[in-house]
Amino acid sequence: MWGDPPAPLSPQELRSGRFWRGVLAELAATLIFVGVVLGASAAPGPLAPALAGGLVAGGLVCSLGGPQANPALTLALLCTRKLSALRGAAGVLAQCAGATLASAAARAVLPDDTSLVTRVRAVGTAGTALAWETFATFQLALAAFAITEHSAPQAGLALGSAVAAGALAAGPFSGGSMNPARSLGPAIVTGVWDDHWVSWGHPRTPPQSPQGRGSPLAAACDGVSPLW
Repeated sequence: MWGDPPAPLSPQELRSGRFWRGVLAELAATLIFVGVVLGASAAPGPLAPALAGGLVAGGLVCSLGGPQANPALTLALLCTRKLSALRGAAGVLAQCAGATLASAAARAVLPDDTSLVTRVRAVGTAGTALAWETFATFQLALAAFAITEHSAPQAGLALGSAVAAGALAAGPFSGGSMNPARSLGPAIVTGVWDDHWVSWGHPRTPPQSPQGRGSPLAAACDGVSPLW
């Protein structure tokens, strides 16, 4: 699923249906994933979005064959030279577009859009949230690379479990999405960008509240062979 090195990308391949089917698969998979997670986020507590994210991630692996649906995983493939730069860039753009479409639809139908944006929780600072997001995304990427030789049902169960476990672990600190696109889409449609740097890991001094603690509002998050 993930093990083959990227084939050279020629101008002819850019005009091939396989390339654009891969782009469409990333857009559709991210739209479905983010839509399901945002719908579950309307429920109180972190359990519903964690379970929903794990179930839909496993289902996408079994049904679509493993689109990344996550810029963090796409970056991991690029760093390990399992994906070409052009395919990676097209995939990330498709993922962000799918997440934005899902976020716009969720905002249109949900009565309260405050639950859409992942936030730095009151239990810690933005730095704490970044540390937990990094850890949760690392274990997700590790699980994704470990399932390369497994069949679809086993791979779906492993990846879905990693998504759910990471969301439950990092949720109390950052919202635990482990997926920059999942945080970017709601930030675009709601206009809430507080501490959004946590989502992408950009080094910056976290803003402080008047009491000197980290801001309680933040869009945070981060976190399988390419189909194309």
